[in-house]
Amino acid sequence: MTSPRSAPRTARERVRAQLTAEIVDVARTHLATSGAAALSLRAVARELGMVSSAVYRYFPSRDDLLTTLIVEGYDALGEAAELAEAAVAREDLLGRWHAACTAARSWALAHPHEYALLYGSPVPGYSAPQDTTGPAGRVALVLAGVLRDGIASGAVTPPPGDDDATIHPGLLDELGLPEGTGLGGRLVLAWSGLFGAIGFELFGHTHNVVVAHEEHFHALSTRLAAEVGLPARSSGAEGCRSMIIET
Repeated sequence: MTSPRSAPRTARERVRAQLTAEIVDVARTHLATSGAAALSLRAVARELGMVSSAVYRYFPSRDDLLTTLIVEGYDALGEAAELAEAAVAREDLLGRWHAACTAARSWALAHPHEYALLYGSPVPGYSAPQDTTGPAGRVALVLAGVLRDGIASGAVTPPPGDDDATIHPGLLDELGLPEGTGLGGRLVLAWSGLFGAIGFELFGHTHNVVVAHEEHFHALSTRLAAEVGLPARSSGAEGCRSMIIET
C-alpha cells in the first residue's frame, strides 16, 4: 500500500514534469522565432508567467535548457528512423536503409528549427556535453544494424579498401561492425552524405539546382547504400539526370 507521505511526493514529481515540459515547449517555439543563440531563460519565464528564479530551479542555465532541447531533438529524429526501419521486412535490406534515410529527411523537413539546432551553426558559447553523444548516434546505429544483418546473411560484401583507418578507434565496437572490412569508415561517409544532403535541401542550397527533391534524395540514398555494399534491387539505382536542372 502506498504510504500517505508518498502521494504528495508523487504529485510534486508530476507537477515538476509538467512544468519542465512546458518550459521546453516554449523554448522550442523560441528557436523558431529568435534562434538558438538568442534563447533566454528570462524570456521563457515571461511567456510562462513565471519569475525567472522559478525557471532556474528547473534549468540552472541556458546551456542546460539547450542540452535538453538537443537531446530531445536527437531522440525524436532517431526514433523516427528506428520506427520507419522496423516497419520494413528484415530481409529487405535496401528497403530498410531507404526507410531510415527517408524518415530522417522527413523529420528534418517537419522540424526545421530543431534540425538547425542539431546540425546547423554552433551556438556561440555553448559546448555540448557527453549527454548528447548517445542520442546523436541513433540514426547511425539503425543504419549499422542493416549492415550487420546483411553481413550475417551473406548479402553484404564489404567493398575493397581500409576505410576504417579514418575513423575513431572503438567506433567499430559501438556500431557492432567487424574489423578489417572498411565498413565502419564507409558507414561514416554514408552518414555524412545523408545529413549533408538533408542540410543542403533544408537550408536552401539546392534551390535552382534540384527540381524533384524526393526522387533526388532516393537516388542519393541508393548510392550511399551501394557505397557500404548493400545489394541493389533488380531495377537498379535511379539516375539523377532528370532530377537536376541542366545548364
